[in-house]
Amino acid sequence: MFVRKRRKPVSEINVVPYIDVMLVLLVIFMATATAVTQGVKVDLPKADAKTIETEEDDMLIVSIDAAGSYYLNIGDDSNAELTAADVIGLVQAKLAQSPNIPVVVNGDGKVPYEKVVELMVILQSAGAPSVGLMTDPNDV
Repeated sequence: MFVRKRRKPVSEINVVPYIDVMLVLLVIFMATATAVTQGVKVDLPKADAKTIETEEDDMLIVSIDAAGSYYLNIGDDSNAELTAADVIGLVQAKLAQSPNIPVVVNGDGKVPYEKVVELMVILQSAGAPSVGLMTDPNDV
């Protein structure tokens, strides 16, 4: 008669399916990470907003009216309407002269949010390290 040998049980885990799952999750995270990191970088206050203690001449104020037109507080005529290319050129020139000058957006309350974001992207492409938003104090 033929006697069959008894096999010992194998106590190893097959990790190949776990590696497959991990690689699928890695691909998903890589694809979604690019969508999460897009946006305009702004420095938000961590406490109550305080008044900026500088003169208007010591800061770069970019204004946008309700129609979406841009204005800058530097140059020959601060009431002259500017294009996006003009704003980029003037902001780059001013930041080259004084790189630590604060850049602030003075937006009309009725301007669409999309226009304010477009202006912030323009300022970011001009080299502004951070952009502040001007507000009027609440009259309580």
